[in-house]
Amino acid sequence: MSESFRQFLRALPDFPEVLPDFDPETAPEDPAELFRQWLAEALAAGVPQPNACSLATADGQGRPSSRMLILKDIDADGWHFATSRESRKGLELGANPNAAMNFFWQQQGRQVRVAGDVVELSAEASAADWQARPGADGSENPAWQLYALRPRELEFWQARHDRRHIRHRYGPR
Repeated sequence: MSESFRQFLRALPDFPEVLPDFDPETAPEDPAELFRQWLAEALAAGVPQPNACSLATADGQGRPSSRMLILKDIDADGWHFATSRESRKGLELGANPNAAMNFFWQQQGRQVRVAGDVVELSAEASAADWQARPGADGSENPAWQLYALRPRELEFWQARHDRRHIRHRYGPR
């Protein structure tokens, strides 16, 4: 049973026949600019919800967990996301303010990894984010927190059919 499942997994299709090209030599110096370009290309290619990413956190003992969420913004403060301070990720960030995001756009054979320190943004910014959520009813949510991940490292990964995938890193190697 195990071998047949392994064979089943190996036989699954991976990337589309046509993949975008990427030359790291032409990448902008600002990784946020490259991310915005890739996000726009993912949107143009019909990738559903290209702003969704996996966020990995760890508790105070280093035990990891991850979940999907939505990128809210990128600015000088970092890469924004939000959650309740009382949620599992909120509690983990309180104990260990480090995280990693991973965006995956299968239709383009691309992923972007972002890792770094996480800081809480202002109460005003958090309240404004809560109010801007779909279905906001005007109520307050004092546990709602807008965070910014401040990248230490970023990696842009482009799949290639010859398996010589292209990796372009910003930050320490």
